[in-house]
Amino acid sequence: MSPLCQIWRVMRAAHPREMRRGLALGVAVALSGVALLGLSGWFITAAGIAGAAGLGAHFDVFRPSAGIRFLAITRTASRYGERLLTHDATLKALAALRVRVLDGLSQADFARQSRLRGGEALNRLTADIDALDGLAIRLVFPALSGLIACAMSFAALWLWVGPGVAFWVVGLSLSGALAVLIWSGRAAMIPAAEAEARHQALRSATIDRLRGRPVLAVAGRLEDAGAELLALDADARRAQMAQARIEHRAQVLLQVLSALVLAGALWLAGDLVLQGRIGAAQAGLAVFVALAMGELTGALQRGAAELGRMRDAAGRVVPLLQMSHERPAPATATRPGLRLQGLTAAALPGLPPVVRDLTLEVAPRETVALTGASGRGKSVVLNTIAGLVAPVSGQVQAGGEVGYLPQRPALLAGSLRDALALAAPDADDVMMGALLHHVALDLPLDLRLGEGGSGLSGGQARRLALARVLIRRPDILLLDEPTEGLDAATAERVLAGIRDWLPDAAILTAAHRQAERRMADRIVAL
Repeated sequence: MSPLCQIWRVMRAAHPREMRRGLALGVAVALSGVALLGLSGWFITAAGIAGAAGLGAHFDVFRPSAGIRFLAITRTASRYGERLLTHDATLKALAALRVRVLDGLSQADFARQSRLRGGEALNRLTADIDALDGLAIRLVFPALSGLIACAMSFAALWLWVGPGVAFWVVGLSLSGALAVLIWSGRAAMIPAAEAEARHQALRSATIDRLRGRPVLAVAGRLEDAGAELLALDADARRAQMAQARIEHRAQVLLQVLSALVLAGALWLAGDLVLQGRIGAAQAGLAVFVALAMGELTGALQRGAAELGRMRDAAGRVVPLLQMSHERPAPATATRPGLRLQGLTAAALPGLPPVVRDLTLEVAPRETVALTGASGRGKSVVLNTIAGLVAPVSGQVQAGGEVGYLPQRPALLAGSLRDALALAAPDADDVMMGALLHHVALDLPLDLRLGEGGSGLSGGQARRLALARVLIRRPDILLLDEPTEGLDAATAERVLAGIRDWLPDAAILTAAHRQAERRMADRIVAL
């Protein structure tokens, strides 16, 4: 199954009732449009003939005119309802799709997650899912409602005008439009994908330049950065113009097709009138239905032009929906504490091991510091114990809940209270305030943070991330450079606060600073 079909199944399953109602209204719009033009053509022609023949006094104008008004009102109301329902259902389906994508990313293995870069990944996911909004509105719904309307128009023309006219009007309109749309879709595939890629690059670069304005200003590169953005914008415009030229050519071809269908319908219906097989009013019906066919086929033009953009986006989104990963869980221990038996570990699966045959035990109330030069595997040991990476060989046995402060923890926008509640939703303000005091972060809980925890210094952000780990009161605490960015006095206070908050925990820390070594009961050099 193609990625686009899989995305459509996900969107349809998210809100099936709204999707069905939107499709039904789309069919009503298409049918009422065709019927409105057809009935109008018949009525104008019949009324003119009746007037020319002196039969105007006996010609019933009320029922046809009432039918025209009814169809016009139906078309307007259906159009409004269809736009309301389909857009609402599509936006809800895209919201559900975003949740599923993020859930899929959360199930990814550590290797894939460690390669993600927040801004770049968010920009790509946002743009890809935004690109899929036209799948239902500009592709699936117009195609299905147009096919149903074509089938019913074919039946009506066969019954009231003749098979030849039905085949010419509907058959040529459908086959010709299909050929034009297939051509435009294929021709626009690469330009549409390139235009999307250029716009994503422009958006990512704009965000990066805005975030880095202070650095660029200090380096004297603001003007260069602006010139780079203008060059990216020019590339995006060129790619969009290439796609627009294909759209305009497709529009011209569809207009030529519509004129050809109209001319043929006029000739065929006129010939039937001359043969006396149908009346002139029926010929008018055929001509105006031929005009309506152009509206049905034109609705798909935008969707076909954006097919490449949607296809590439679906190709990137679908693997995220299907992603699953069983995280390695430490073997439960019969007694509390942490034990490593013959542990051999690598930074990522498939890479050479950096730690070999490590045996280590950390008892409750004990603090052990791992030391060694950079790259010797301190963080690798902690990642393996935390279950982020499976060990190459050996065993990890944990007697209790494990808490982990990695080297680069992430914070979200919101208050300090929100940050702590993310780990412990039931914690009250008294507990949160006491914990912040233990990590030397005496700030109000209502203090608002910006994106990525902006508003705090590096050391304050580190302590807030530490508090988020401590608030769960883990039995085993893993710390990777817990006092990075802190002065000596604050580091001593934070380390004392950790042990005071978790007096019974087994603590294993990757130590780079002297204060972290002094905190330890034992030091293990890698």
